[in-house]
Amino acid sequence: MINDQRINNRQSIRLKHYDYSQNGLYFITVCIDNHHCLLGNIVDGVIQLNGAGEMVAQQWSELSVRFDGFKTHDYVVMPNHFHGIVELNSGDKQLGDIVGAFKSLSTNAYIAGVKFYGWKRFDKRFWHRNYFEHVIRDEAGYLKISEYIKNNVLKWDLDRFYR
Repeated sequence: MINDQRINNRQSIRLKHYDYSQNGLYFITVCIDNHHCLLGNIVDGVIQLNGAGEMVAQQWSELSVRFDGFKTHDYVVMPNHFHGIVELNSGDKQLGDIVGAFKSLSTNAYIAGVKFYGWKRFDKRFWHRNYFEHVIRDEAGYLKISEYIKNNVLKWDLDRFYR
């Protein structure tokens, strides 16, 4: 018999006792479920987004227009994941609210793309259930992460999400 308590007791990957509504900068990574390359390809070190990848970039860009209290910074859409920097500055939204909205809006837009543009169907979920985050603590950290985002395409074959 399977232990139901063990199955439903998922471990959080967030910092314990950290208030994710605090003003500040956060680096996030969101992965396509099962790391399928649904957003484009990288050819000769250049990202070539397909319609779905362009939609994800648009959804990210429009987030700060849709919701008050935060700002988007550098980002990159990769074939099977997304990196971005979020700045919270109001205290009324948590990082998870922003990421959840991004995932929901882009999932719904992707589903419409499957119907209207013939985009490849996904299995159970478009995005992986969770996301990775890192609290950016100072300017040096911000510059390092910003550089990582800008050069991520060039290191695709070394990327842990590469398939």
